[in-house]
Amino acid sequence: MELRIVGHDLPGLRCGGYVGVHVGIQLRREPAEWVPGDRVEARWTLSIEVSGSGPDRDFRGPAVQGRRGDRFVYLTWGEVIADEFGMFRRAKLMLNDIGDPTPDVVTASVHLTDAHGMPRCARLTTPAVQWS
Repeated sequence: MELRIVGHDLPGLRCGGYVGVHVGIQLRREPAEWVPGDRVEARWTLSIEVSGSGPDRDFRGPAVQGRRGDRFVYLTWGEVIADEFGMFRRAKLMLNDIGDPTPDVVTASVHLTDAHGMPRCARLTTPAVQWS
C-alpha cells in the first residue's frame, strides 16, 4: 500500500515557546523528512506492506510503529536548531482507521494545528484526519 500523508494548517516556526518548529515522519526511532512549520503544506509518501484482512490484517514498514492490531505512523514535532531535531511532541495516525479491504493507495489529509495554535499530538481522529 502507498500511504500519502498531506498535512495542512501548520502552526508556524514559532508557537508555544518553541522556535524552529518542524514536523516529520518517524522512521523506526528517528524523525525524517522534516518540513518547516511555516509551510503551506507538508507531504510524505510511505510504502507500507499489508498482510491479511479483517481482524488478521497487519501493517509493516520502517514508518510503522506499535503492536499488531494497534499499528500507527508517527508525525513527529521538533525544534530544529543547528540542524539538530529536538522532539517535543508526536501525533499518531492509526492504520486500523483505514477501511478494510485496504486500498492500494490511501491518503490521510491531516489538520496539523489544534484549536490553541499548537501542533496536534496524541491519537488523531476525524475531523483532524480524513482518510480517502
